[in-house]
Amino acid sequence: MANHAYLRVWTRDFSLEKMIPEFARFLTTAPLSSAHDTFDELIVQAVDPGESPVAEWDLRPLHAGPAEVAAMAAQHLHSDTAYIASATWDLWAFDIDTLKWQHKQQPLELSCHGLDYDDGIACSAGHFQADLGFEHFFTGHGRLLTPATADHSSEPAPRAISFNSSEHPVEHTFRQWMAASNNLKEYHARTRENIQQLFRWVDAIERALPVERTELWSEGEDNMEARLDEILAQR
Repeated sequence: MANHAYLRVWTRDFSLEKMIPEFARFLTTAPLSSAHDTFDELIVQAVDPGESPVAEWDLRPLHAGPAEVAAMAAQHLHSDTAYIASATWDLWAFDIDTLKWQHKQQPLELSCHGLDYDDGIACSAGHFQADLGFEHFFTGHGRLLTPATADHSSEPAPRAISFNSSEHPVEHTFRQWMAASNNLKEYHARTRENIQQLFRWVDAIERALPVERTELWSEGEDNMEARLDEILAQR
């Protein structure tokens, strides 16, 4: 299964009283899809993820924005509760079937963690967290965007990308396509656009909330923030 990436946010003096108003402001900053800029679902989860949800709303018929989501969440205000809102945002993704890039809707999950939820997971996972989707939207597949392979200088021949004879045919097709320098250059450019959108969002959060700190974290990178900075720095 592909790794996911996450944005974690901690705010100063976070408390039960501030939780829902700040959750509303967090939702307001989200760069939702241009084709669908409202929320799809809200889940209220008490105690820990192993418990059945306290409440669930299908928001699609309501065209619910941040204020509506926050009002529903406020009906179940407890320090041992999490609130999970689902939506979509637009990211560049490579379609292996057509060998073309598509700027299309991808799932986005935004959570608020009460201080006592899941044994205080807010301390490590953030008062607010965003599941950004697949890690490779931002870091690239299989270290393709290392400095050695993402150098787009005017060299006469593209740098070689090694192939593994035992890899899946889809992966093999993808790597063959990316072995062409122009294709790899576009891959880098599209990935940079995804990263830049993410960084703009972090900036918006820092303007909207009393942010103590933020963290970009992924399941497959030791230091995701350094990895993104490395990709952005490449030309």
